[in-house]
Amino acid sequence: MVQATKLRPGSVIIFEGDLCRVMSAHHHTPGNLRAMMQVKMRSLKSGTQFEHRFRSTDDVEAAYLETHQMEYLYDDGERYHFMNSETFEQMDLDHDFMGDAINYVLPNTKVSLTFYDGKPVGLDLPENVDLKVIEAEPSVKKQTASASYKKCVVETGLAVMVPSFVEVDDVIRINTETGEYKERAGK
Repeated sequence: MVQATKLRPGSVIIFEGDLCRVMSAHHHTPGNLRAMMQVKMRSLKSGTQFEHRFRSTDDVEAAYLETHQMEYLYDDGERYHFMNSETFEQMDLDHDFMGDAINYVLPNTKVSLTFYDGKPVGLDLPENVDLKVIEAEPSVKKQTASASYKKCVVETGLAVMVPSFVEVDDVIRINTETGEYKERAGK
């Protein structure tokens, strides 16, 4: 158990039987009232965000997680297959677990999988990934780069809006949280 005042962003707790990651935590002491912690959390199971107010004297149950470096191997159509980089043990995850994250992962890419009680509960992607453009709409001449964006498709199948100067075979950097183009990474 951990005192509510010790909660910090990134902490993982068990709240009402659900595994939750703390997104933000603010300690409030309003005038002559008792102190409290206003905490914004995200359920690791459903992905929903919600807020809860803890009294400063409340104890919360901390979750102890393990993180393993895993290498994405392949998709067999039903499940994604991974290999632990240290033990070479293989495991598979269903498509629902990965969700949209698979749009940023190529075979042989290393990712961090988070486990709770031996079961995977989360996947940590790098902030940005570099992917090769395989399809791009043609550029329209005399358009300024700042005003015009066009659609392109990268090697994982993800569609991204990019500036008009991006061409097929360019490698672009994409933010994994927003899915937005950041910059051209090179060829």
